[in-house]
Amino acid sequence: MARNRKRARMVAAGGDHKVTPAELFFDLVFVYAITQVTALMAAAPSPARMVGAMVVLALLWWCWCAFAWLGNVVRADSGALFGVLVTVMAVVLIVSLAVPKVFADAPEGLSPPLVFVLCYGAVRILHLVSYWVSSPGDAALRATLRRTAMASVLPPLVLLLIGCAYDGRAQLLWWLGAVAVDYGGIYITGSSGWRVNSPGHFAERHGLIVIIALGESIVAMGVGVGSFPLSYAVLGGAAAGLLLSAGLWWLYFRQLGEAAEHRLSELDGDDRTRFARDVYTFLHLPLVAGIVLCALGMKKVLQQVADTGHYDLAEPLHGAVAWSLTGGVGVYLLGAAAIVLRTSGRRPTALAVGGVCCLAAGPLVGLVPALVALAVLAAAAAVLVGLHTRRGARPVTEGEAS
Repeated sequence: MARNRKRARMVAAGGDHKVTPAELFFDLVFVYAITQVTALMAAAPSPARMVGAMVVLALLWWCWCAFAWLGNVVRADSGALFGVLVTVMAVVLIVSLAVPKVFADAPEGLSPPLVFVLCYGAVRILHLVSYWVSSPGDAALRATLRRTAMASVLPPLVLLLIGCAYDGRAQLLWWLGAVAVDYGGIYITGSSGWRVNSPGHFAERHGLIVIIALGESIVAMGVGVGSFPLSYAVLGGAAAGLLLSAGLWWLYFRQLGEAAEHRLSELDGDDRTRFARDVYTFLHLPLVAGIVLCALGMKKVLQQVADTGHYDLAEPLHGAVAWSLTGGVGVYLLGAAAIVLRTSGRRPTALAVGGVCCLAAGPLVGLVPALVALAVLAAAAAVLVGLHTRRGARPVTEGEAS
C-alpha cells in the first residue's frame, strides 16, 4: 500500500533534469494540433480566418506552455503526472479534431466551438490542480495559483463560452478578448511562486516545439502536392521550401537558443522566472506563429505548381495566402529580434529590418510567379542568416544584461 502511494505522488525534478520520453510522447498531439491550425487557414484563406487561426494557436500554445512549466518542476515520467499527461493528450486530441470547424457554420452534431472551449478549460483546470497537488508546502506558489485561476483562467473561459453563442466576426472578437485577458492575466499575477528548476530542460522543451512547427511546415508542403504527379517545378519548390525551413532552423538553434539558455542559467529566483516567461512563454509564440503562417504559403505554392490543370507556372499567390508566405517569415524574424533584445540588450538591426521588409512584401508576392517568390524568399533567408552569423551571437555578460 505504501509503495502504491509513493508511485502516485508527484516526483520533484532537480536542477539537472532533462526532457523525458513522456514529454516527447505528450508533444505528439500538438504536432497534429498545429497541422490542424494550418488546415483551418487553408480551407478558406482570408485575413479574418488567419486572425482566427492565430487566436486558436495562441490558446493551444497556452495549453502546451502550462505543462512545459509543470514538467520542469515535476517529473513527467513518474508518479501521477504521467496519468495527467495522457488525460490531457486525449483532451487535446479532441480539441484538434474541432479546430478546422471552430469558425465554420454550425454543422450537424456537436458544436465544434463549444467542444473546443470545454476541452481547453479542462486542460487549464487539470494544470492548476496538478500544480496544487505538486506543492503541498509552497505557500507562495499556491497563492499564485489562486490568482492565476481568478485572473487568467476563469475570465477567459467565460469570454470563450460567450463567443460560442455567436459566429463570424462576433465570435472572433469575443475569442480575441479572451486571449488578451488570458495573456494579460499572467502579468497581473506576477512571477512570484513560479519556478524554473532546470534551465536546460526548459530551453530544450521550447526548442523541441520549434522543431515540431518546422516539421509541420515540411508536412504542409507534402500535403499541398497530394496526389499530383511529380515535375521539375514540384521538386524545385520542395527544395526551396526546405531551404527556407533550414534557414529558420539555423537562426533559432545557432543564434537564439544557445544564448537564451545561457542567460536563463545565469539568473535565479524571480529574475529567472520573468526571463523564462518573457523569452520562452511569450516570445516563442511569434516564432511558432510565423512558421505556421509561412507553412500555409509554402503549401499553396506546391499545390499550384503541382496542379497544372488549374494553375499556370507563372501564376502568383493571391490575397491572404500571398502575404502569409513572407509575412510568416516577418513575424518569425521580429520574434527573433525581440528575443535577442531581451536576452542580450543588443539591437538586432538585421533581424528587425528583415522582419519589417517581409511583412511589407505581401503585395510584391502577388506580382511574381509563386515558385519564384518562394525561391527568392529562401535565398533571402540564407543571406540574412549569413549576415547574422557574421555578427556573432556571443554569450551575454552580467554587465550587458543589466
